[in-house]
Amino acid sequence: MSKRSNDKEDKPKNSQAFRDFAYFSQIGVTMVASVLVGVLLGRYLDGLLGTNPWLLLIFSLLGVGAALKQLFDISGNKK
Repeated sequence: MSKRSNDKEDKPKNSQAFRDFAYFSQIGVTMVASVLVGVLLGRYLDGLLGTNPWLLLIFSLLGVGAALKQLFDISGNKK
């Protein structure tokens, strides 16, 4: 019976570890996606409007700003 009680004690630790892993991977994916969308949108608009490299730079910086904002939003909402 002691084996079963050990399994129940280990389960919350594993559950918390998976929750923490999901939390940190969400931060990375959100930051990469924000910057990538900014870069791709900037490149597309530069090619469309012929404004190389200005829109790429502007939208890259907007993507970095959005990533930082999301980082602060996510870190403030951890339960």
